[in-house]
Amino acid sequence: MANIILLVLCLLAGVGLRKNGRFPAATPAALNGFVIHISLPALAILHIHNLKIDPSLALTAAMAWLLFGCAWALFAVTGRALKMDRRRIGALVLVAGLGNTSFVGLPMIEAYYGKEHLGAGIIADQLGTFMVLSTLGILVATLYSSGSISPRQMARKIVLFPPFQAVVLALLLKPVAFPAWTVAILQKLGDTLTPLALFSVGFQLHFSGLKEVLKPLSAGLAYKLFLGPVLIYLLYVTILGATGTVTQITVFEAAMAPMITAGIIAVDHNLDPPLVAMLVGVGIPLSFVTLYFWHLFLTGMA
Repeated sequence: MANIILLVLCLLAGVGLRKNGRFPAATPAALNGFVIHISLPALAILHIHNLKIDPSLALTAAMAWLLFGCAWALFAVTGRALKMDRRRIGALVLVAGLGNTSFVGLPMIEAYYGKEHLGAGIIADQLGTFMVLSTLGILVATLYSSGSISPRQMARKIVLFPPFQAVVLALLLKPVAFPAWTVAILQKLGDTLTPLALFSVGFQLHFSGLKEVLKPLSAGLAYKLFLGPVLIYLLYVTILGATGTVTQITVFEAAMAPMITAGIIAVDHNLDPPLVAMLVGVGIPLSFVTLYFWHLFLTGMA
């Protein structure tokens, strides 16, 4: 519950301090830079270094890749058909295609399923959502912000993305035991991600522009909170016949609100910042309601 309250307070603080003018207009750019270069790499090194990879959780890890691929196909086709600006399409793919499987997802798993099941959530986040963001996410952000790009330029963009570098470093350091002080420093740096990212989102949240983004906002949230998890449920449960608590948690994670960090990357690439702020700012509180009903449905199927 404390994590949920923190999300709401940081979001509201961003909205309030923008309105009273105490922070400069460039505040989101500075905060986003800190998140991308410091907070995210620290979390990647900390969690991936300690991650125990279990082959039985392959479907859990694959969930985020499938959701993102379906979002890319869906919004690329419908966006062109509806003559959307390419930056708007990129924002929908990136932000509605990736879920907040960590900062909302893990507290929700603990609240609804218990702390003993957090391992499945970490697999979904670190091997799924985070890896998609660091690879395909950067590809989408670059393609839809700058247009055509050569494979060499794209590879360079991914390799130089600080969180991706942190993932590689974490994998290389897996055999090395981290001293306690290293873990403490990484944890404290990583803890800055949620408050800074939510504050940045709140700072850019303008409800006065809701009418202009209502249709793409509705489409993005409908996919992220309903259609996407329905697709995962149909594939995993109906077609593949997967059962059990881990399967429930996988679908539950698929139903999480749009990913805060994906929103930061989208804004950093100038992919329709007003829409991005709405997707995250509206999607997170709305997901508190939709996740309750998803849990009822998933536990009822057991």
